[in-house]
Amino acid sequence: MRPIWVVDDDHSIRWVLQKAISREGIPCEIFSSAAEVLERLETEVPQVLVSDIRMPGQSGLDLLSKVRELQPDLPVIIMTAYSDLDSAVSAFQGGAFEYLPKPFDIEKAVELILRAVRESQTEEFVDETDAAAPEILGQAPAMQEVFRAIGRLSQSNVTVLITGESGAGKELVARALHRHSPRATQPFIALNTAAIPKDLLESELFGHERGSFTGAQAQRRGRFEQAEGGTLFLDEIGDMPAELQTRLLRVLSDGHFYRVGGQQPIKANVRVIAATHQDLDERVKQGLFREDLYHRLNVIRLRLPPLRERQEDIPILAKHFLSVSARELGTETKRLSEAAVRVICEFPFPGNVRQLENVCRWITVMAPAQLVEARDLPPELKAFQTGALPVAEQAPATPAASNLWLAETSPVMPAGVPSVGASGMSAGKYPFETSAPETMVNAQVPVGRSASWLELLFLEAEKALESGQPDVMDALTAQFETTMIQAALKATHGKRIEAAQRLGIGRNTITRKIQDLNIDVKDID
Repeated sequence: MRPIWVVDDDHSIRWVLQKAISREGIPCEIFSSAAEVLERLETEVPQVLVSDIRMPGQSGLDLLSKVRELQPDLPVIIMTAYSDLDSAVSAFQGGAFEYLPKPFDIEKAVELILRAVRESQTEEFVDETDAAAPEILGQAPAMQEVFRAIGRLSQSNVTVLITGESGAGKELVARALHRHSPRATQPFIALNTAAIPKDLLESELFGHERGSFTGAQAQRRGRFEQAEGGTLFLDEIGDMPAELQTRLLRVLSDGHFYRVGGQQPIKANVRVIAATHQDLDERVKQGLFREDLYHRLNVIRLRLPPLRERQEDIPILAKHFLSVSARELGTETKRLSEAAVRVICEFPFPGNVRQLENVCRWITVMAPAQLVEARDLPPELKAFQTGALPVAEQAPATPAASNLWLAETSPVMPAGVPSVGASGMSAGKYPFETSAPETMVNAQVPVGRSASWLELLFLEAEKALESGQPDVMDALTAQFETTMIQAALKATHGKRIEAAQRLGIGRNTITRKIQDLNIDVKDID
């Protein structure tokens, strides 16, 4: 069997990958530079090449380019600690088999290498060039999938449907798809179909002839004509009136349209990207959206995750928005303290990235000092921190919060997990409650009824506060997170990626918390 080659200037990365690959019964050879690999390629060819992207001398992308010339069928996996859109796009553009952002879970890395071995020389990725896209930031696995999708879709003219909550950044993704496409030098035209009155929307889309209706004093080109040769982005497509859905379907079907009042067909050479925050499947069932148009638009669906599903991205997004806000206002960029970052990362952000951007603008203008403490944050974040917000607004803070379970004092709890509650309670499990019980204040558990875990938590907090214990919030939060992570690891037999997915957090988040909370995972299987 031909070996796997790993090239990285970091000795520890080379060593770890070599050991992990060798455990799978596959020979592995390691290199510290691209030059060594190219010299060896003159006489041998590996089964798979795994390369870092930034190395002294020739970069991983330079190496990828030369490997594509010498061995076009050799699968190349690009590793990088710089998980941004540029790196993903450049890697795929160069013909990489896959893109592996650091830090990576070693099990996932080996799984990817084994897939490259199995699929060998059959994977196909198509990509593009880029100017810069600093507005799309993200290291979360969900965002890496979005970056991959942009890379794969950019050279195609296929219609794309972007779904996601309001404020998640759907237009930014549409612009990235256009900017990395062969149409990049042509217009990108955006139209929010929900923001245009129904009577004017047809003219906005298709234009009108002079005298076609009252007030039409001159011929007007619509958005389809304005986007000729480029991309037309139709935001909130789910709100489009039924009669216009029919006209849009015809354009997508035969590539021609008529201006309002016009007699001559106009050919449309336009790539359509649509977006919606609504459930189009449900709207089709309700008869509010044409099924045939839905299938025309839904050629490729790209889901943009809400911010609460990629909480590990909040710090880098906040840093970026604070820098942008300071630049716009001509002031020095403000910095967030660790406590402020914790508060921001725990906030659910129902308005997603747009709301985070507005929070950063508020901080730039209103925070009194350059180093922003938790007490300097906007009122809604401070209210959430103290629990003053309605519970309905707090619920999304943890993805799939209603699926969380916490065990009481029990003989099967993992070693080291702090117990919460009074002695003598029977072992059992209680579901996460979406509203605090009425007995929470001066909580006393009625005789004959088992206490919920929230009541037990209240009693524990009350006890700690009365004893004068400092930093009660941090202490109990650490205990809660430790318990949740240990339970998830136990349920998944120590598999961190699966545990993170079950908890609704990113793999980087669970790795960081295991380290920060000093969680012993050796005995968890």
